[in-house]
Amino acid sequence: MPDQQTRTRPVAPDSRSTRHRAMALLTAAAPGLGAYAAVRAVGLLALWVSASAAGKDALQLLGGRWDSVWYQRIAENGYGYTVTLPDGGVHPDLAFFPLLPALERGLAAATPLTVQGAGIAVAWLAGLLAAWGIFAVGARLYGRRTGVVLAALWGAYPTAFVQSMAYTETLFTALAAWSLYAVLRGRWIASGALCVLAGLTRPSAAALIAALALTAAAVLLREWRAGDRRGLLRRNARMLTGVCLAPLGWLAYVVFVAVREGGPFAYFDVQAQWGNSIDGGRALAAFIAGLPLPAALGLCAALGLLGWLVVLCVRQRQPLPVLVYGIAVVVVSLIGSGYFGSRPRLMMPAFPLLLPPAVALAGLRTAARTGAVLAALSLGSAAYGAWTLLGPGPP
Repeated sequence: MPDQQTRTRPVAPDSRSTRHRAMALLTAAAPGLGAYAAVRAVGLLALWVSASAAGKDALQLLGGRWDSVWYQRIAENGYGYTVTLPDGGVHPDLAFFPLLPALERGLAAATPLTVQGAGIAVAWLAGLLAAWGIFAVGARLYGRRTGVVLAALWGAYPTAFVQSMAYTETLFTALAAWSLYAVLRGRWIASGALCVLAGLTRPSAAALIAALALTAAAVLLREWRAGDRRGLLRRNARMLTGVCLAPLGWLAYVVFVAVREGGPFAYFDVQAQWGNSIDGGRALAAFIAGLPLPAALGLCAALGLLGWLVVLCVRQRQPLPVLVYGIAVVVVSLIGSGYFGSRPRLMMPAFPLLLPPAVALAGLRTAARTGAVLAALSLGSAAYGAWTLLGPGPP
């Protein structure tokens, strides 16, 4: 009888098989997710203790300040809100991409959560999905232990407190990590579809689009040079479809802003009003030049460390899509004219930069040594996050 039922209902085994594969993937990722959750729990505990001592609401600090408020206003009322600054400058809400507000609005409508609570819930869930994707990439490239350490390191990033806020960093990183993992698995259409969603989340999706496009170009060039030219495009049809899909989310929002504002370059005008234009690094150089000498030297040392990490990624021979994505996120974050304090946060989705230290930590003789290093980094990140969130300025 079971065999007959299987023959007449072929979908059921497929459904069970899909669930089993998903559970197997989740079980394999459990150590990475546990390590990430533990690191972030330390950060949240430090914030709760510090906020309680200061007489402040920790959840309000996470969901009711800075960019979080803009996203929630869009979720509640749609686009159309503008702030005029004392110097006459204008900040329209069209600078903020729509996926996070849409998720906040949908979750708030389907649950008892407020829009603010929904924003925090989306960020926390996306953080776990990002850690899972980061683990998957690290484990596929350098083994499970490296994947676990990589997820934990991303949770201990200096500005990782933003991962617990109602911001887009975790959502974007989750989409980017799984898109890269799909490329590594040869699942180009899935990768392109995830890139579409990333393009509706943050403008830095340009880095992910570039990673997919350059990887596809390298594949085509390699096959062309090898003389395998017959049926080249047909043979790579799925790859080309994924690449064509990739920019559609970002382009859709650019077109939306253009139609709404009545100008083909309105999106870029909106970003410029927020000071987010590309200046090739002039604003960064001017900021460093205006600092006291000790601070300028310290910042140059930090940028030197960042450059060293990029060199290590190249020497590590990371797969092309992973390498291009990580470097592109860094470049995009440094050549803009925006507020300097936001740049470390903008670079946080560049998790491939953490692969060299993750491999080194995973290679320590004992797990206790690895754990001790991660614990120290977690405490430092937690202290910095609590100090920043209790301060007056944006992250």
